[in-house]
Amino acid sequence: MKRSELLQTLVENILTLNQNRPLLVVVDGIDAAGKTILAGELADKLRKSGAQVIEASIDGFHNPRATRYKRGADSPEGYYRDSFNLAALKMLLLDPLKTGGLRYKARAFDYTIDKAIVSPLVEAEPDSILIFDGVFTHRPGLRGYWDYSIYLHINEEESIRRGLLRNPGDEAEARDRYMVRYIAGQRLYQAEAEPRKHANIVIDNNDPENPVIL
Repeated sequence: MKRSELLQTLVENILTLNQNRPLLVVVDGIDAAGKTILAGELADKLRKSGAQVIEASIDGFHNPRATRYKRGADSPEGYYRDSFNLAALKMLLLDPLKTGGLRYKARAFDYTIDKAIVSPLVEAEPDSILIFDGVFTHRPGLRGYWDYSIYLHINEEESIRRGLLRNPGDEAEARDRYMVRYIAGQRLYQAEAEPRKHANIVIDNNDPENPVIL
């Protein structure tokens, strides 16, 4: 199907949901699967339909670098288990929206400077829609939050190819790093969380302009 058709299908699916609080929607997938791009496009299309949209990402809830790499820079388990501050994500964003408390923060940490973000709470509209993207978001401690969940599938070689394009440099070294930490970390996640089994919709995004619903 065309990408525009996929986006229309996702918008229609989301807008059929009815809660007396904000809706929580997530876009999950392996590294470089296209999560952030799809989430942004989906948010724009929902806004054009008249929805109040909150955009956020797992990237705004990293742990400090010392925590992320405490098992070693090449540890796949460290990547999966230590990268993100799930307690802060729940306390500051997911719980307030899920329970109707409405006062939230969309980001808590800036990993590019390895510092916490100090900002005031924002109040959500009761009928708003959270579009959240990030790896590992169907893990057991998070998947119960989502009212609608999307999993983007790409094969491992495509993940590495896109990752190398995003981070040019020594290709052999970068490929090795991806395989040892990121791909291996994703394999741990797949084995433990079975995200494709729990997602509301699974999309093959190896060709982003011609996605396929699986």
